[in-house]
Amino acid sequence: METESGVEHRTGVATYVVEVVVALLIVVLGLVVLQGSWKLGSGWTSDGPGAGYFPFYIGIILCISGAGVAFQALKNKNMEVFVDNEQLKRVLSVLLPALVYVLFIQLIGIYVASVVYIALFMVILGKYSPIKSVITAIAVNALFFMMFEVWFKVPLFKGMWDPISFLGY
Repeated sequence: METESGVEHRTGVATYVVEVVVALLIVVLGLVVLQGSWKLGSGWTSDGPGAGYFPFYIGIILCISGAGVAFQALKNKNMEVFVDNEQLKRVLSVLLPALVYVLFIQLIGIYVASVVYIALFMVILGKYSPIKSVITAIAVNALFFMMFEVWFKVPLFKGMWDPISFLGY
């Protein structure tokens, strides 16, 4: 968005808000680690440190670090825009399909989900023709299938529905 003076004015979330949110997520992660290590036994046992001894201190470090970053962000309050709406749209145009892709891997497996993912990305974001996109996606995944399943004998996840079970792998 441009102002009368020709200088671009960005709108969006302030940097310090993002810093505080991320810092609080790190504190929550540290608390989860602390709780898990406490369950494992974070103390010293008769034969040495318990299973949760070292993770307990990692959790403490995470909590202290997150609290320190939150305090610093609130103290300095960097009001510069972290990401404007256009940048956020571009990031979400990649992030949201990637999240759907991960979900589809659980349902239809990595090979079929990857064919759909690659083809749609090529068509929608790359502006390639649908035919070239589908051929490329199938060729890439056929190569990966041959490499992992046939040559290396390392089966990859086929999904709950296993749509390629007819191949015998």
